[in-house]
Amino acid sequence: MPLRDLLNRLPAPVRWLGPPAALLGCTAGLVAFWSGDPDVAPPVPSAEAAEYCAALDRALPAEVLGHPRQDPSPASPYTAAWASSPRTVLTCGGDRPDFLNDTARTGPCVNQVGWGMGEDGHGGYRFATGLRKAYVEVHVPAGAYGNYADPLGYVADAIRSTVPVINGAADSDCLDDGG
Repeated sequence: MPLRDLLNRLPAPVRWLGPPAALLGCTAGLVAFWSGDPDVAPPVPSAEAAEYCAALDRALPAEVLGHPRQDPSPASPYTAAWASSPRTVLTCGGDRPDFLNDTARTGPCVNQVGWGMGEDGHGGYRFATGLRKAYVEVHVPAGAYGNYADPLGYVADAIRSTVPVINGAADSDCLDDGG
């Protein structure tokens, strides 16, 4: 028996509501799939770095360029994220990023915090602090902001006030120009 005949045997309200219900279900499934950000594995910092990172977590802004903070799961004081679609993710207390070894790829100085910079391979950038007692890394994916370095100004003050520089070190490139 053809599908058409089977559908004609159904009561009219079922035939009329079936396609919109199926479309609504597909739409809900797609929205859930597209909006589900991947989890971010929190770093495992040393005991000293963990203290700085917890203080940083409390000092971070609730908003970056109008995008609210929406932390990734699992919840951790070592990760933070802002819903910039694609989202901007900050991690604290991880291992030294390899791109900090490339002295030709220094990043900007923002509010007296110096940053190393590396590309993420997808058109976005990763920034990391060096010379501080805990590494703070900010991933800014392609298309998140008009200028890839814009979020750094929103988190730099919190970093400067909670994660001290290594003894004897200074973000010297930042101190001379007033950062």
